[in-house]
Amino acid sequence: MAEHKRVPSRRRKVLRVAACAFVALVVVGGGAAGWAYLKLNGNIKSVDIDSRLGDARPPAATDGSFNILVLGSDSRVGENGDLAGGATGDSARSDTAMVVHVNQDHSRASIVSIPRDTLVDRPQCTDGAGKAVPAVKRAMYNSAFETGGAACAVKTTEQLTGLRMDHYLQVDFAGFARVVDAIGGATVSTTVAIHDKDSGLDLPAGQHHLDGQQALAFVRTRHGVGDGSDLGRIELQKQMVKSLLQQAGGIGLFSDPVKLWSIGDTMTKSITTDSALGSVNSLVGLVQELKGIGPDQLTMVTLPVVTAPSDPNRVVEQQPQAGNVWAALKADRPVPQAIVSAQPENPAQAAPTTPGKAPTAPGKASAPSGEAAAVR
Repeated sequence: MAEHKRVPSRRRKVLRVAACAFVALVVVGGGAAGWAYLKLNGNIKSVDIDSRLGDARPPAATDGSFNILVLGSDSRVGENGDLAGGATGDSARSDTAMVVHVNQDHSRASIVSIPRDTLVDRPQCTDGAGKAVPAVKRAMYNSAFETGGAACAVKTTEQLTGLRMDHYLQVDFAGFARVVDAIGGATVSTTVAIHDKDSGLDLPAGQHHLDGQQALAFVRTRHGVGDGSDLGRIELQKQMVKSLLQQAGGIGLFSDPVKLWSIGDTMTKSITTDSALGSVNSLVGLVQELKGIGPDQLTMVTLPVVTAPSDPNRVVEQQPQAGNVWAALKADRPVPQAIVSAQPENPAQAAPTTPGKAPTAPGKASAPSGEAAAVR
């Protein structure tokens, strides 16, 4: 990513689809001193994905467009277990996955959410001990992260999409909650009550300002709203992204150096990136690439899927719609409007339905084998 010397406008709403972009804005806007720079730089965790995957990958675009894979890890290690409950041992899957495509002149972006229960052909990967794990036909998409970490998740996504993932960003449960608290929470509205004993979310219909733990419960809830599918939960996640963009744009960071530093410190502690983004300078460069993109230039869709013939609790890509999404991004075109118009309904903003008559959606997303008690 080429570095830029222009300072981002303090009045422009920057696309903050991932925490690192906002951190970079914080650093630039605050003119961090050398010691602060080193402190923030030292907070960032990174993974050298390029060296692990080698050259057998889709080619990088040459027109200026680029792609970022953003993952939310469902690890229960440390603080995550206290916040999320359940048990996965030392393993973790990708609870949330978004492919972010930024167009060639960096004036627009498309975000495609990949349902975690999508059955895909997972390529051969290398596990944490350096052992080769054979390729698998029809594995759950989120198992790639568990099998081989970030590199396997990227490799699987590239095979699925045919797109080069130029960058990688990851946040876990605790990191997400910390980020939300750092920017002062998030406001969401619901037209129906949400009561989910698994996630702990309990909201009457109306407008609510959520703290980090409540926001985490909101983006993870399935059973307390709609038909309980992962597709409905993805719509809640889209709603949360928009809320966080609005909140981050109106908290007066640049008039409050203490808040500026606190948020920068929190953000950099909460993310894992690919090695090319593993420094404050690189994050600043990413913000420069994104500075012309605001909420009005952002399109968010869920990958079109249908119920898997082999398992009613899993989904597979719906063709030709899914292929058309990836083809559009590869050609640096917008997601087809027919697909945007056919997106699932947000269950939190749906018209109330008669009990027992909620609309159904493919992939009701039962927990993977052995994890029925965990909210995934």
